[in-house]
Amino acid sequence: MQLKEKIQRLKPFDTLLKGNLMGLEKEGLRVSRKGGISQVPHPYALGCALTHPNITTDFSESLLELVTPPLSGAVEMLSFLENTQYYLYHHLPKDQNFWPTSMPCVIRGETTIPIAQYGTSNQGKLKTIYRQGLANRYGSVMQTIAGIHFNYSFSNKFWQQYKRLFAPTEVLRSFIDNGYMGLIRNIVRYGWIIPYLFGASPAVCKSFLKGYHTHSLVEFNDSTLYEPYATSLRMGNIGYQNLAEDEAGVKANYNSLSHYINSLKVGMQTSCSEYEMIGVKRHGKYQQLNTNILQIENEYYASVRPKPLLESNKNSLNTLSNSGIGYVELRSIDINPLLSLGIDKPQIHFLEAFMLFCLLEPSCAISTSEQFGIDTNDQLVAHEGRKPKLMLMYKGKQISRQEWGSDIITKMEWCTALLSENHQVSVRDIACRINNPDLTPSAITLSQMKRRNQGFFDYTNSLSKKYRGDFLFNKINKKHFDYLDHQAKVSCQKQLQIEASDLVDFDTFLNEYFIKYLKN
Repeated sequence: MQLKEKIQRLKPFDTLLKGNLMGLEKEGLRVSRKGGISQVPHPYALGCALTHPNITTDFSESLLELVTPPLSGAVEMLSFLENTQYYLYHHLPKDQNFWPTSMPCVIRGETTIPIAQYGTSNQGKLKTIYRQGLANRYGSVMQTIAGIHFNYSFSNKFWQQYKRLFAPTEVLRSFIDNGYMGLIRNIVRYGWIIPYLFGASPAVCKSFLKGYHTHSLVEFNDSTLYEPYATSLRMGNIGYQNLAEDEAGVKANYNSLSHYINSLKVGMQTSCSEYEMIGVKRHGKYQQLNTNILQIENEYYASVRPKPLLESNKNSLNTLSNSGIGYVELRSIDINPLLSLGIDKPQIHFLEAFMLFCLLEPSCAISTSEQFGIDTNDQLVAHEGRKPKLMLMYKGKQISRQEWGSDIITKMEWCTALLSENHQVSVRDIACRINNPDLTPSAITLSQMKRRNQGFFDYTNSLSKKYRGDFLFNKINKKHFDYLDHQAKVSCQKQLQIEASDLVDFDTFLNEYFIKYLKN
């Protein structure tokens, strides 16, 4: 069934979409006033990263992650993020800032990037050793790149009605899983439009690429490298890459949920000679969790992931298999340095419309040849997305960025009839960027750097200081601060409980962990 017909049949039930939930995960480095990555441990005032639901860490002890719970709309979600960021600024040491862009500050070598620590429990050790493995496999510098993840789920009532209309005899759980996987395939297909419209990393500090393999970037000034038409270098070939995985034939397969789970398990059960050379232990100290192509599923970088509703620290792939898909995580969003939160309401409205379009648009299986075209499109847009007359590959033929982008936007505008007038306005306003690349965040960022005669670091650092001053000046939300004070206290109590509950040594724990993790 075609998109327009689906929209018409769903129109009487559009209120069910108001029950959809969304959430954000925003990463960002703690940096010193001198411009390097903070060497100070995760501030105790922020709670314990292992168990805090809203303030945790990613790869590095200095790479913060602010997490909202699932909420019912852009306003509520951004308000939670804003108040959490207020809290963060009020609890950071005076000599630290929160870096407001995806590409990192000055990098003074691999040894200056402290790996995240999660306490003495087996669970905490596993998280730290996994990160040590990432450092040994790919280098720590690449892991300092930050982003925003947008989590989205359709309401159960919507899924029930959607099934009644289009597949009344299908089992609901199967229908939902198939629907989400179709949505994900379309995100993979059409996802180039996200870094084009919202990419905000066209330049990097030279220190990021010091000693790096050959690249296509050119000099902006003495401290900065860039590409004139780049949109999101974070998503390009200097960003996080699964090169070893791809060379070994491990590629996430989105053609069904079982295909996806099995494709990742292959990587998690196949040893890699390159990683065997690192070894699991060196002088009695863990260097990685194992020598497999993937230590755990999260090592496979992807722009989108299916996620279960109830996360399990022990076997999330099995949770997906047993309980099905609960929501979709879109991971291709740059932090916009032009915005104090890195993202705003019109962008959230656009992303919501994009999710609905990707769900309703027909979504066939992705062939090997189509995947090759998708990968090529993603790299072209990341590095040359604003280039005049840029041609992409779609359905085996070349198509201009403008023509394809306009077609996607048109279909998204049809879908906004099921959402709200605010969604319609947001999609329409952002659509102007398709034919006018100068309106994109990547173009505006470069324009401001040139006008101010500032390289990447000086430009971003000035914004970092401005946002810190703005947040500290504005009135705090006492209720939210009290909530986060409570979460900080509770998180440390939970970590102590976890540490006290360990009954086996770490070697035994790790062995049992993978037996359960890879159980069919």
